[in-house]
Amino acid sequence: MKISKTLTVFAFALSAALAGTSAQAERVKWKMHSAWGSQVPHLGTEAVRFADDIVALSGGDFKVKFFEPGALLSTYEDFNATSNGSVEMAWSTAAYDVAKFPALAYFSAVPFGPSFSEYMAWIWHHGGADIRDRIYDQNNIKAMHCLAVGPESSGWFREEISELDQLRGMKMAFSGLGARVMQRLGVSTQLLAGGDIFPALEVGVIDAAQFSMPETDIKYGFYQLAKNNYFPAWHQRITIGTLKINKDKWNSLSDQNKAIIETACRSSLARSYVESDANSPSMLARMGEERGVITRRWRDDQLAVFEQAWTDVVNEDSAKDPQFKEVSDSYMQWRKKYSKWADAQNLKPTYLN
Repeated sequence: MKISKTLTVFAFALSAALAGTSAQAERVKWKMHSAWGSQVPHLGTEAVRFADDIVALSGGDFKVKFFEPGALLSTYEDFNATSNGSVEMAWSTAAYDVAKFPALAYFSAVPFGPSFSEYMAWIWHHGGADIRDRIYDQNNIKAMHCLAVGPESSGWFREEISELDQLRGMKMAFSGLGARVMQRLGVSTQLLAGGDIFPALEVGVIDAAQFSMPETDIKYGFYQLAKNNYFPAWHQRITIGTLKINKDKWNSLSDQNKAIIETACRSSLARSYVESDANSPSMLARMGEERGVITRRWRDDQLAVFEQAWTDVVNEDSAKDPQFKEVSDSYMQWRKKYSKWADAQNLKPTYLN
Protein backbone atom coordinates (compact mmCIF):
# COMPACT_ATOMS: atom_id res chain seq x y z
CA MET A 1 0.00 0.00 0.00
CA LYS A 2 2.80 2.42 0.93
CA ILE A 3 4.63 1.61 -2.34
CA SER A 4 1.46 2.16 -4.34
CA LYS A 5 0.83 5.47 -2.63
CA THR A 6 4.43 6.55 -3.15
CA LEU A 7 4.26 5.71 -6.88
CA THR A 8 1.02 7.63 -7.22
CA VAL A 9 2.53 10.71 -5.60
CA PHE A 10 5.65 10.41 -7.78
CA ALA A 11 3.59 10.05 -10.96
CA PHE A 12 1.52 13.10 -10.03
CA ALA A 13 4.66 15.13 -9.35
CA LEU A 14 6.25 14.06 -12.63
CA SER A 15 3.09 14.89 -14.54
CA ALA A 16 2.97 18.31 -12.95
CA ALA A 17 6.62 18.92 -13.76
CA LEU A 18 6.14 17.94 -17.40
CA ALA A 19 3.05 20.10 -17.66
CA GLY A 20 5.02 22.98 -16.25
CA THR A 21 7.80 22.43 -18.77
CA SER A 22 5.28 22.36 -21.61
CA ALA A 23 3.61 25.50 -20.35
CA GLN A 24 7.00 27.20 -20.24
CA ALA A 25 7.96 25.99 -23.73
CA GLU A 26 9.30 28.71 -25.98
CA ARG A 27 6.47 30.40 -27.81
CA VAL A 28 7.54 32.49 -30.77
CA LYS A 29 5.62 34.81 -33.07
CA TRP A 30 7.34 36.06 -36.20
CA LYS A 31 6.36 38.21 -39.17
CA MET A 32 7.40 37.08 -42.65
CA HIS A 33 7.40 39.46 -45.59
CA SER A 34 6.93 37.82 -48.99
CA ALA A 35 8.20 39.18 -52.28
CA TRP A 36 5.28 37.43 -54.02
CA GLY A 37 1.58 37.38 -53.29
CA SER A 38 -0.03 34.37 -51.65
CA GLN A 39 -1.92 33.53 -54.85
CA VAL A 40 1.13 33.54 -57.13
CA PRO A 41 1.76 29.91 -58.14
CA HIS A 42 4.88 28.32 -56.62
CA LEU A 43 6.58 31.56 -55.58
CA GLY A 44 3.85 32.78 -53.23
CA THR A 45 1.82 29.65 -52.53
CA GLU A 46 4.91 27.86 -51.22
CA ALA A 47 5.61 30.72 -48.81
CA VAL A 48 2.21 30.17 -47.21
CA ARG A 49 2.81 26.42 -46.92
CA PHE A 50 6.25 27.04 -45.44
CA ALA A 51 4.77 29.25 -42.72
CA ASP A 52 2.04 26.69 -42.04
CA ASP A 53 4.61 23.89 -41.79
CA ILE A 54 6.53 25.75 -39.09
CA VAL A 55 3.35 26.12 -37.05
CA ALA A 56 2.48 22.44 -37.50
CA LEU A 57 5.96 21.11 -36.72
CA SER A 58 6.13 23.19 -33.54
CA GLY A 59 2.71 22.11 -32.34
CA GLY A 60 1.58 25.73 -32.53
CA ASP A 61 4.40 27.10 -30.37
CA PHE A 62 6.14 28.82 -33.30
CA LYS A 63 3.74 30.99 -35.29
CA VAL A 64 4.76 32.67 -38.53
CA LYS A 65 2.43 35.28 -40.01
CA PHE A 66 2.65 35.68 -43.78
CA PHE A 67 2.46 39.25 -45.11
CA GLU A 68 1.63 40.08 -48.71
CA PRO A 69 4.02 42.29 -50.73
CA GLY A 70 3.61 45.90 -49.65
CA ALA A 71 1.85 45.08 -46.39
CA LEU A 72 5.02 45.57 -44.35
CA LEU A 73 7.52 46.78 -46.92
CA SER A 74 8.12 46.98 -50.64
CA THR A 75 9.64 44.14 -52.63
CA TYR A 76 13.17 45.53 -52.66
CA GLU A 77 13.37 46.55 -49.00
CA ASP A 78 13.63 43.06 -47.51
CA PHE A 79 17.45 43.05 -47.29
CA ASN A 80 17.59 46.17 -45.11
CA ALA A 81 14.46 45.22 -43.18
CA THR A 82 15.78 41.80 -42.15
CA SER A 83 19.24 43.20 -41.50
CA ASN A 84 17.98 45.81 -39.03
CA GLY A 85 15.28 43.58 -37.54
CA SER A 86 12.23 45.45 -38.83
CA VAL A 87 10.94 42.01 -39.83
CA GLU A 88 12.12 38.67 -38.52
CA MET A 89 12.36 37.10 -41.96
CA ALA A 90 11.64 37.61 -45.64
CA TRP A 91 10.69 35.09 -48.31
CA SER A 92 12.52 36.52 -51.28
CA THR A 93 15.40 36.10 -53.73
CA ALA A 94 19.09 36.97 -53.83
CA ALA A 95 18.39 38.55 -57.23
CA TYR A 96 16.95 41.54 -55.35
CA ASP A 97 20.26 42.02 -53.50
CA VAL A 98 22.59 42.35 -56.47
CA ALA A 99 22.65 46.15 -56.36
CA LYS A 100 24.52 45.78 -53.05
CA PHE A 101 26.42 42.57 -53.79
CA PRO A 102 26.50 41.53 -57.48
CA ALA A 103 28.02 38.15 -56.57
CA LEU A 104 24.78 37.10 -54.86
CA ALA A 105 23.21 36.70 -58.31
CA TYR A 106 24.88 33.28 -58.40
CA PHE A 107 22.47 32.21 -55.64
CA SER A 108 19.38 32.84 -57.71
CA ALA A 109 19.87 31.59 -61.28
CA VAL A 110 22.85 31.08 -63.58
CA PRO A 111 22.81 31.25 -67.41
CA PHE A 112 23.48 27.92 -69.11
CA GLY A 113 23.53 26.54 -65.61
CA PRO A 114 23.30 23.20 -63.86
CA SER A 115 20.51 20.87 -62.86
CA PHE A 116 18.83 21.20 -59.49
CA SER A 117 20.99 18.50 -57.86
CA GLU A 118 24.27 19.82 -59.30
CA TYR A 119 23.40 23.37 -58.23
CA MET A 120 22.51 22.47 -54.66
CA ALA A 121 25.52 20.15 -54.41
CA TRP A 122 27.73 23.17 -55.09
CA ILE A 123 25.90 25.31 -52.55
CA TRP A 124 25.58 22.74 -49.76
CA HIS A 125 28.73 20.67 -50.19
CA HIS A 126 31.30 22.40 -52.38
CA GLY A 127 31.80 25.92 -51.09
CA GLY A 128 28.83 27.91 -52.34
CA ALA A 129 27.14 28.32 -48.97
CA ASP A 130 30.40 29.35 -47.28
CA ILE A 131 30.75 32.37 -49.57
CA ARG A 132 27.01 33.16 -49.46
CA ASP A 133 26.99 33.10 -45.66
CA ARG A 134 30.03 35.32 -45.41
CA ILE A 135 28.24 38.01 -47.44
CA TYR A 136 24.94 37.80 -45.59
CA ASP A 137 26.48 37.31 -42.14
CA GLN A 138 28.34 40.60 -42.31
CA ASN A 139 24.94 42.22 -42.83
CA ASN A 140 23.29 40.47 -39.88
CA ILE A 141 21.29 38.09 -42.08
CA LYS A 142 20.97 34.30 -41.91
CA ALA A 143 20.25 32.99 -45.41
CA MET A 144 18.92 29.65 -46.66
CA HIS A 145 17.25 28.35 -49.79
CA CYS A 146 13.65 27.19 -49.36
CA LEU A 147 12.23 27.67 -52.86
CA ALA A 148 13.11 26.27 -56.27
CA VAL A 149 11.41 26.28 -59.66
CA GLY A 150 12.40 24.50 -62.84
CA PRO A 151 13.14 25.95 -66.28
CA GLU A 152 11.24 29.11 -67.14
CA SER A 153 10.45 30.84 -70.40
CA SER A 154 13.16 33.22 -71.61
CA GLY A 155 10.91 36.08 -72.59
CA TRP A 156 7.54 37.48 -73.71
CA PHE A 157 7.64 39.62 -76.86
CA ARG A 158 4.96 41.46 -78.80
CA GLU A 159 6.49 40.44 -82.13
CA GLU A 160 8.47 37.46 -83.32
CA ILE A 161 12.22 37.88 -82.84
CA SER A 162 13.66 36.40 -86.01
CA GLU A 163 17.09 37.99 -85.50
CA LEU A 164 18.79 39.06 -82.28
CA ASP A 165 19.50 42.51 -83.74
CA GLN A 166 15.84 43.23 -83.06
CA LEU A 167 16.62 43.16 -79.33
CA ARG A 168 18.91 46.17 -79.53
CA GLY A 169 17.25 49.22 -77.99
CA MET A 170 14.45 47.23 -76.35
CA LYS A 171 13.39 47.92 -72.78
CA MET A 172 12.80 44.64 -70.99
CA ALA A 173 11.98 43.37 -67.51
CA PHE A 174 14.78 40.93 -66.65
CA SER A 175 16.67 40.09 -63.48
CA GLY A 176 19.93 38.61 -62.28
CA LEU A 177 22.79 37.39 -64.42
CA GLY A 178 20.48 36.91 -67.39
CA ALA A 179 19.89 40.66 -67.37
CA ARG A 180 23.63 41.26 -67.64
CA VAL A 181 23.68 39.07 -70.76
CA MET A 182 20.78 40.97 -72.31
CA GLN A 183 22.52 44.27 -71.61
CA ARG A 184 25.51 43.14 -73.65
CA LEU A 185 23.12 42.59 -76.56
CA GLY A 186 21.88 46.17 -76.35
CA VAL A 187 18.78 45.61 -74.21
CA SER A 188 17.92 48.10 -71.47
CA THR A 189 16.86 45.86 -68.58
CA GLN A 190 14.76 46.76 -65.57
CA LEU A 191 14.38 44.84 -62.32
CA LEU A 192 10.63 44.75 -61.68
CA ALA A 193 8.50 42.86 -59.17
CA GLY A 194 6.11 40.39 -60.78
CA GLY A 195 3.07 42.51 -60.09
CA ASP A 196 4.68 45.58 -61.66
CA ILE A 197 5.48 43.97 -65.01
CA PHE A 198 1.98 43.89 -66.55
CA PRO A 199 1.22 47.62 -66.02
CA ALA A 200 4.72 48.54 -67.24
CA LEU A 201 4.18 46.45 -70.36
CA GLU A 202 0.69 47.87 -70.83
CA VAL A 203 1.73 51.52 -70.86
CA GLY A 204 4.95 50.97 -72.79
CA VAL A 205 7.47 51.54 -70.01
CA ILE A 206 8.92 48.21 -71.18
CA ASP A 207 8.66 46.45 -74.54
CA ALA A 208 9.14 42.85 -73.38
CA ALA A 209 9.44 40.82 -70.21
CA GLN A 210 10.97 37.73 -68.65
CA PHE A 211 9.75 36.57 -65.27
CA SER A 212 9.07 32.92 -64.47
CA MET A 213 7.46 29.70 -65.63
CA PRO A 214 4.20 29.19 -67.57
CA GLU A 215 1.84 28.82 -64.60
CA THR A 216 3.22 31.89 -62.86
CA ASP A 217 3.33 34.01 -66.02
CA ILE A 218 -0.27 33.07 -66.83
CA LYS A 219 -1.30 34.29 -63.37
CA TYR A 220 0.28 37.67 -64.08
CA GLY A 221 -1.43 37.88 -67.48
CA PHE A 222 1.56 38.67 -69.69
CA TYR A 223 -0.04 36.76 -72.58
CA GLN A 224 -2.67 39.48 -72.90
CA LEU A 225 -0.04 41.93 -74.12
CA ALA A 226 2.67 39.77 -75.66
CA LYS A 227 1.83 36.55 -77.51
CA ASN A 228 5.33 35.37 -78.44
CA ASN A 229 6.84 33.28 -75.64
CA TYR A 230 10.43 32.13 -76.14
CA PHE A 231 12.27 28.99 -75.00
CA PRO A 232 14.54 27.43 -73.83
CA ALA A 233 15.46 29.09 -70.55
CA TRP A 234 19.10 29.80 -71.44
CA HIS A 235 19.29 32.28 -68.53
CA GLN A 236 18.56 29.55 -65.97
CA ARG A 237 17.86 25.84 -65.68
CA ILE A 238 16.87 26.17 -62.05
CA THR A 239 15.94 29.23 -59.99
CA ILE A 240 16.17 29.26 -56.21
CA GLY A 241 14.75 31.68 -53.68
CA THR A 242 16.45 32.95 -50.55
CA LEU A 243 14.90 33.08 -47.09
CA LYS A 244 16.49 35.96 -45.20
CA ILE A 245 16.33 35.90 -41.39
CA ASN A 246 17.52 38.57 -39.00
CA LYS A 247 20.65 37.05 -37.44
CA ASP A 248 19.90 38.26 -33.92
CA LYS A 249 16.43 36.75 -34.06
CA TRP A 250 17.87 33.50 -35.43
CA ASN A 251 20.44 33.31 -32.62
CA SER A 252 17.69 33.84 -30.04
CA LEU A 253 15.83 30.71 -31.16
CA SER A 254 16.14 27.38 -29.40
CA ASP A 255 17.95 24.59 -31.23
CA GLN A 256 14.58 22.93 -31.72
CA ASN A 257 13.06 25.96 -33.42
CA LYS A 258 16.11 26.38 -35.62
CA ALA A 259 15.72 22.75 -36.68
CA ILE A 260 12.03 23.32 -37.37
CA ILE A 261 12.81 26.20 -39.75
CA GLU A 262 15.53 24.20 -41.50
CA THR A 263 13.26 21.15 -41.86
CA ALA A 264 10.37 23.19 -43.24
CA CYS A 265 12.81 25.00 -45.53
CA ARG A 266 14.20 21.86 -47.16
CA SER A 267 10.71 20.44 -47.50
CA SER A 268 9.60 23.58 -49.34
CA LEU A 269 12.69 23.51 -51.55
CA ALA A 270 11.92 20.01 -52.82
CA ARG A 271 8.15 20.44 -52.96
CA SER A 272 8.20 23.68 -54.95
CA TYR A 273 10.69 22.33 -57.48
CA VAL A 274 8.80 19.10 -58.10
CA GLU A 275 5.44 20.87 -58.27
CA SER A 276 6.68 23.49 -60.73
CA ASP A 277 7.99 20.83 -63.10
CA ALA A 278 4.87 18.70 -62.66
CA ASN A 279 2.57 21.53 -63.77
CA SER A 280 4.61 23.01 -66.63
CA PRO A 281 3.71 20.59 -69.48
CA SER A 282 -0.03 21.15 -69.11
CA MET A 283 0.40 24.88 -68.56
CA LEU A 284 2.49 25.22 -71.70
CA ALA A 285 -0.24 23.48 -73.70
CA ARG A 286 -2.99 25.63 -72.14
CA MET A 287 -1.18 28.84 -73.04
CA GLY A 288 -1.51 27.98 -76.71
CA GLU A 289 -4.91 26.29 -76.69
CA GLU A 290 -6.74 28.72 -74.41
CA ARG A 291 -4.84 32.00 -74.68
CA GLY A 292 -3.38 32.06 -78.17
CA VAL A 293 0.24 32.13 -77.06
CA ILE A 294 2.80 31.22 -79.73
CA THR A 295 5.58 29.08 -78.28
CA ARG A 296 8.84 29.85 -80.07
CA ARG A 297 12.37 28.52 -79.71
CA TRP A 298 15.67 30.34 -80.12
CA ARG A 299 17.82 28.92 -82.93
CA ASP A 300 21.11 27.23 -82.03
CA ASP A 301 23.12 30.11 -83.54
CA GLN A 302 21.16 32.56 -81.38
CA LEU A 303 21.77 30.48 -78.26
CA ALA A 304 25.48 30.55 -79.11
CA VAL A 305 25.33 34.37 -79.06
CA PHE A 306 23.68 34.33 -75.64
CA GLU A 307 26.32 31.90 -74.35
CA GLN A 308 29.20 33.99 -75.67
CA ALA A 309 27.68 37.08 -74.07
CA TRP A 310 27.47 35.17 -70.78
CA THR A 311 31.15 34.22 -71.02
CA ASP A 312 31.99 37.86 -71.62
CA VAL A 313 29.93 38.91 -68.58
CA VAL A 314 31.79 36.45 -66.33
CA ASN A 315 35.18 37.72 -67.52
CA GLU A 316 34.23 41.39 -67.31
CA ASP A 317 32.53 41.29 -63.92
CA SER A 318 35.21 39.04 -62.41
CA ALA A 319 37.91 41.51 -63.48
CA LYS A 320 36.27 44.41 -61.64
CA ASP A 321 34.76 42.66 -58.60
CA PRO A 322 36.93 40.28 -56.49
CA GLN A 323 33.89 38.94 -54.66
CA PHE A 324 32.12 38.14 -57.92
CA LYS A 325 35.29 36.40 -59.12
CA GLU A 326 35.50 34.31 -55.95
CA VAL A 327 31.95 33.05 -56.32
CA SER A 328 32.32 32.53 -60.06
CA ASP A 329 35.58 30.60 -59.67
CA SER A 330 34.06 28.36 -56.98
CA TYR A 331 31.00 27.67 -59.13
CA MET A 332 33.02 27.01 -62.31
CA GLN A 333 35.45 24.69 -60.52
CA TRP A 334 32.57 22.60 -59.23
CA ARG A 335 30.92 22.44 -62.65
CA LYS A 336 34.19 21.24 -64.20
CA LYS A 337 34.61 18.60 -61.52
CA TYR A 338 30.98 17.48 -61.82
CA SER A 339 31.11 17.28 -65.62
CA LYS A 340 33.13 14.04 -65.50
CA TRP A 341 30.34 12.42 -63.49
CA ALA A 342 27.64 13.94 -65.68
CA ASP A 343 29.33 12.75 -68.88
CA ALA A 344 29.71 9.24 -67.49
CA GLN A 345 25.98 9.12 -66.72
CA ASN A 346 24.70 10.89 -69.82
CA LEU A 347 21.95 9.19 -71.81
CA LYS A 348 20.30 10.21 -75.06
CA PRO A 349 16.50 10.57 -74.93
CA THR A 350 16.25 7.29 -76.87
CA TYR A 351 18.45 4.72 -78.58
CA LEU A 352 15.66 3.15 -80.62
CA ASN A 353 15.85 5.29 -83.74
